[in-house]
Amino acid sequence: MSGLGEDSGNKIVMVERLSLSFDSRFSHMPLACSPSYCAVPSDSNDLLVYNHQNPAEKPVRLCGHHGEVGALEFGAQGTPVLLCSASADYVIVWDLDRCSSRSRRGLAADGTVVGTLLGTVVHLSFSRLDQRVSACSGTFIYILSSQQEKVGGALKGHRGPVTAAEFCPWDQDTLVSTGEDRTFMVWDVNKEAVLYRSSVLSASPLLSIAFLGESKQLVTGSADGQVWCFSLPGDGRCRTVSRLDLHKAQQRHQQRHQQRHQQRHQQHLDTQAQNMGVEKKPGSVEMDRPVLTMFSLSCSSRYCSPEQSSWVWLGSSDGLYLIDLATSEILTTLCFRDYPSLNITLAGSWSFCQGRDNNVVCLASSLFVPAVSVLEVKMPGSIDSLFASLAPAWPTHLSVFPSAPPIPSSPLNTQLRRKETKQPKKTGVREQPLVFHSQVRSSGYHQGPRRTMFSPKTNVPKTPGHTKPDHSRSLLRDYPSDTVAPSVLHAHLSTGPSPTPVCCCQYSGDGKQILCGMGDRSVLLYKSTLTGHPAVYTGHDKAVSRVCWSHSRQWWLSASEDRTVNIWSSSSPDPNPNPDPDPNPEPSLTLAADRFPKTIRAAQFYYLDRFLLLASGPSLLLYLLHLDDSRDSIKRYHQRSAVQLGCRLQTSASTDITSLSAVNSFHSYLVLACGADRSLQVMDLNQDTVAAQVPEAHSRAAHHITQNQGSMFSCQTPDSYNLFLTSAVTDGLKLWDLRSLRCVRRYGNHLNRCHLCTCAFSPCGRFICSGSEDGCAYVYDLRHSAYLHKLHKQSDVVLTATFNPATPELLTGTLDGQLGVFRPSDGASLSCV
Repeated sequence: MSGLGEDSGNKIVMVERLSLSFDSRFSHMPLACSPSYCAVPSDSNDLLVYNHQNPAEKPVRLCGHHGEVGALEFGAQGTPVLLCSASADYVIVWDLDRCSSRSRRGLAADGTVVGTLLGTVVHLSFSRLDQRVSACSGTFIYILSSQQEKVGGALKGHRGPVTAAEFCPWDQDTLVSTGEDRTFMVWDVNKEAVLYRSSVLSASPLLSIAFLGESKQLVTGSADGQVWCFSLPGDGRCRTVSRLDLHKAQQRHQQRHQQRHQQRHQQHLDTQAQNMGVEKKPGSVEMDRPVLTMFSLSCSSRYCSPEQSSWVWLGSSDGLYLIDLATSEILTTLCFRDYPSLNITLAGSWSFCQGRDNNVVCLASSLFVPAVSVLEVKMPGSIDSLFASLAPAWPTHLSVFPSAPPIPSSPLNTQLRRKETKQPKKTGVREQPLVFHSQVRSSGYHQGPRRTMFSPKTNVPKTPGHTKPDHSRSLLRDYPSDTVAPSVLHAHLSTGPSPTPVCCCQYSGDGKQILCGMGDRSVLLYKSTLTGHPAVYTGHDKAVSRVCWSHSRQWWLSASEDRTVNIWSSSSPDPNPNPDPDPNPEPSLTLAADRFPKTIRAAQFYYLDRFLLLASGPSLLLYLLHLDDSRDSIKRYHQRSAVQLGCRLQTSASTDITSLSAVNSFHSYLVLACGADRSLQVMDLNQDTVAAQVPEAHSRAAHHITQNQGSMFSCQTPDSYNLFLTSAVTDGLKLWDLRSLRCVRRYGNHLNRCHLCTCAFSPCGRFICSGSEDGCAYVYDLRHSAYLHKLHKQSDVVLTATFNPATPELLTGTLDGQLGVFRPSDGASLSCV
């Protein structure tokens, strides 16, 4: 069994409850399964209904079809238990309680004919209340009554044969269908109108449909193993949420499982292989994994936990796959090759239903052997135990909040050693004061004679009395926790006459100033309103890749592609209407390029501004800081600030760091780093070691990582600060939980194929925003994978996006040097500068 823990109590196991054999063979046998019954066609044109809860009970034979049965389906309601069967001649609805009673009395079971001569029916489905039945035949979808022979409508829109059609669980008047034309359609059944028609999704036909009830989404799968998830709003305007390639996801899942197994047992296996001469097994043969049937837990189980609301079971030819659509990853695989006792090696068709105790009952037919098996998939008693078995072999008690003070040998206890200037010793007679007072009144001989007499001042205007200062303005206003996400353009600004990329931008801690790192080697300091002329800072020879404010807002730094870091004082000229406040502002501290062998990929203040954190090559550099912006008028270019290397930590496997993030608003020991080998590493600077690692965090190396740090104006739950985001080219955004070091959600609606677009958390922790290459910025709700707002009116690729820590405001920067400020829709106005 693939991807499961060592303890059997934590496993998802598959047990065979009933095995059936037939004389004739169907390549794709129609099957139907309910919590108590399973129905299969017999060798003749009859049906056999088995009670898999009591295998010893004699099956009920249903006779009525004159042709080969092509589709079966049980009703959605448990009482009464309805079964619908279809052939080229009839579509019949059977009441199994009534049929069982007649069979026990020796009478022939009978059903209700609801359709006649509809053609070869390949798929059936009931509505949520079992009032209507959809039958797929050719390019038509017939809507039938489940109580009488009445055709309620015939839907035609697909350019090829229809493969599946399902009623929406939360809206029984909406129907979703798939066809061999590789598209799906959303129908209004009452109006017989098409609400939405998708584009061609795959090179192979779409075969199956499932629904996610909590998030109001639909899922469809194709014959080549592709899975798509779409939002399904009330108007039927679907939007793509995620996409999963089952073959690639299985490869990633198998690699992670092998790495976990090697981490836990590598030493024992190597010793055993050397002693016994065991050779490594060759790689397995690749095979297609068609998505034959899908089953959603959220629309079937009453006891579905929030973690399971995005779980979907996929029935393929080689076994079962449990996928999490929130992360687009495989949680568990149950392959037939891991169960040699089963009569099935390759499945031709599947049928699912919800069992007892949150288990899943499935019916599978063999592709080459005339056999059918009733399988029960038993879920573990606790979802946490399942996650624990899937977690990497690293400690899972990580948190951004320290649980103990730094150890004595911690690099965080390092003190800055400064050189003391030695004063020259004075020789000769010791100077003594001539008077006993510290001050001597002047004799007045140096002053000129007085030529005017004293005259009193009259008619002096009265000054207002002393007023009590208004301290209410200095109090911090709370960030509104119930505000909507920014979506309306409020201000738009061009940073210069020529298009220059806005590589990075950041608000100050109070939200009053904005730093913008430009591609023309300069840094612009704006007011948060984007009014007036910015202060321009130059001191780099290449594009500025990183800007960062200190926690005290007294300093800020800039890092460039030229391997230099400059730290500036915020007491430098502020942005004002004067176009030239100071032509040559100078940094308070400069770290030259000779300190770093490779390009600086990340730079920030750390540990409440006590340290400077840099990433260059495979090294994480921790510098102690002493900043002093005072200057000597004679030695003008002599910097009185001091810096000292306190610690150098190497990544595992000496991979280059592509991005890092650490909390600076409070004391935290952990630093998150992304590696060029696509790994995600958690470094503990208190222990001076790599505390945890995720080998395959993305399909490509992540170029950006950011943590949920909130702001001084907002307050979140402590667990929220353990969330962080990573972004990689062509792989979207991933939301991680540091406590379990597991991806909990994936966001992929934005376009990111070549540029290094960044993302950010909102101060309230409810929204995230990401840049995109389609000229838009995407705002996501943290709880859903589909985007919330698509911010248009951008002139080029949106490279960077950041939230204002004080007010609901979003700033975007583009590739052609445009800045945009977005605010919530209520009371917004547009102003262009």
